Amino acid sequence: MKNKIELITNEINDFKIEDVKALENFRIHFLGSKGIIKDLFSDLKAVPNEEKREVGQLLNGLRTVAEEKLAKYKEQLESSSSQENSIDLSRTSDDSNVGSRHPLMLVRSEIIEIFSRIGYTVSEGPEIEDDWHNFSALNFAPEHPARDMQDTFFIEKGENEMALRTHTSSVQVRVMENSTPPIRTISPGRVYRNEAISARAHCFFHQVEGLYIDKNVSFADLKQTLLYFAKELFGEKAQIRMRPSYFPFTEPSAEVDVSCSICNSKGCNVCKYTGWLEILGCGMVDPAVLEASGIDSKVYSGFAFGMGVERITQLKYKVNDLRLYSENDVRFLKQFTAGI
Repeated sequence: MKNKIELITNEINDFKIEDVKALENFRIHFLGSKGIIKDLFSDLKAVPNEEKREVGQLLNGLRTVAEEKLAKYKEQLESSSSQENSIDLSRTSDDSNVGSRHPLMLVRSEIIEIFSRIGYTVSEGPEIEDDWHNFSALNFAPEHPARDMQDTFFIEKGENEMALRTHTSSVQVRVMENSTPPIRTISPGRVYRNEAISARAHCFFHQVEGLYIDKNVSFADLKQTLLYFAKELFGEKAQIRMRPSYFPFTEPSAEVDVSCSICNSKGCNVCKYTGWLEILGCGMVDPAVLEASGIDSKVYSGFAFGMGVERITQLKYKVNDLRLYSENDVRFLKQFTAGI
């Protein structure tokens, strides 16, 4: 029995523990419920009585040797594992997947920032509007096509007619009703129109509309403001041209084109070989609109303009399908990470 204990002691000392698996094998082999040391204690009853005390002490010593080795290597392995998982602050950080701002929000913020430099404040209003603010106060006749179900998402018809706003001009009406000129504001926001979704159109989109009302405001002021905006957004070489148009709430009215920065106005498939790209509509505020909001049109005049953020973004980033803006395709959005 003594010789057996000595052999097992040597075996314990020689047992190599290099990983957690070897440590567990050591524990099971020597200290487990069916391990060698457990069996030796079971054999103690067969030892002569005069030797039991001595052999028992040897067995206790053997178990102590095994337990101490188990504890020693367990601590070493846990310490090593902790060091491997600890953060090394001296290491260069790994590349992380960062999010990105939506291209529409990038352009929207840039437009707001450009106009804020020349004194325009931001005004916001509800997306569900009544007939007065969405149509009537803006000089839309009762039979105007924009009121038809084909163009407007009506929520409630009749005396209390409510609809999803078709433009952010409704916000401008609220500003005029609750402010005294001079007024200089822009109204960014989402608008809704009952249109078929395609690469060139969507049932919801984003606008930024501007309004300036004061004494002696002229069409020349409007043109200079929009030229400044075009140069700030598209570059110093940008030029604009204004074409006569019609809007119920402005008179005279115009469509504004910017020189094509893709082909330097030489003509390409983006500008349809004209050298110009349409970006917004504008005009002098109709006196009837001023009077409807309680502003004396004999004292004050003003101009208004409006642009689609999707259209500006399309020109700025060469996006050829409006549906990409709302499909949340990560491959598309990742292209704008640098714009955070």
